[in-house]
Amino acid sequence: MQRYIEQHNEVELSALGMAITTVVTIAEILKNNGLAIEKKVSTSTVGMKDENRGRVVQKAKIEIVLGKSEKFDAIMKMNAAILAPEAVAEAKK
Repeated sequence: MQRYIEQHNEVELSALGMAITTVVTIAEILKNNGLAIEKKVSTSTVGMKDENRGRVVQKAKIEIVLGKSEKFDAIMKMNAAILAPEAVAEAKK
């Protein structure tokens, strides 16, 4: 996810039904770690055919657009230094 934001400056996360909590958790982790800012959140319902019941049921849907934070590059460099300090030292030469 971080690499995608780095390359594209924003990412759209979306989920249906029970998966909504997972997407919200991911968005909150990225925001709380200073990597992303919330640009847009929208909710809706989507009609989907229930194979078991043979009828259309409504499912909750969420879409979250996150943008690259101003601190993103600095945080990514700091994380790289923590994970591979010898690589960062070599890059500075």
